[in-house]
Amino acid sequence: MKRSVQFLTRSAVIAAAYLVLTLPLAQIAFGPIQFRLAEALTVLAAITPSAIPGLFVGCLISNLMNPQNLGPVDIVFGSLATLLAAWLTWQMNVKLLGRQDQSQPGGGKTGRIRQTSIWFRHLVVLSPAVWVNAIVVGFYLPWIIPDLTVTAGFRIWTIASIFLSQSVVIYLIGLPVYLALKKMRLFVAEDV
Repeated sequence: MKRSVQFLTRSAVIAAAYLVLTLPLAQIAFGPIQFRLAEALTVLAAITPSAIPGLFVGCLISNLMNPQNLGPVDIVFGSLATLLAAWLTWQMNVKLLGRQDQSQPGGGKTGRIRQTSIWFRHLVVLSPAVWVNAIVVGFYLPWIIPDLTVTAGFRIWTIASIFLSQSVVIYLIGLPVYLALKKMRLFVAEDV
């Protein structure tokens, strides 16, 4: 019982944080060029499984409350893309880094190759939020923006734009947060 309350509480806090980091910055958080600061929270899915529903609900509510109202396609598929990315992030974390704490680059072992390997795995673990959103959102977004002529070139540009903006948010903002939280060991007691 206590564990489920903790899980739901963490999920709710993550959903609320996602919403708070998205809606005040709506002008840059939605559209073909989007810089959604809340996407930095997707790194939490590599630390705790409670981030998976939290990110999904936060994204769903943000897309529902989008002042530009991109419609049901964005609400459904954008939110599902976030859900898929969060689930993949958790799964990749378990497979590539294991359940043991790998917060320190190098994982307690010395050697430049080992450190490079751990850093690379951290980057890979955090990558689903970049490529899932770029492909899914980048594909449908040109079709739902009003008064826009959709060409193959524009769709590729949209995918590339979202890939770039997601990369900036995830790796320049999210990665340091992720490493700091892993080092602080806030979520160590939470196990699936």
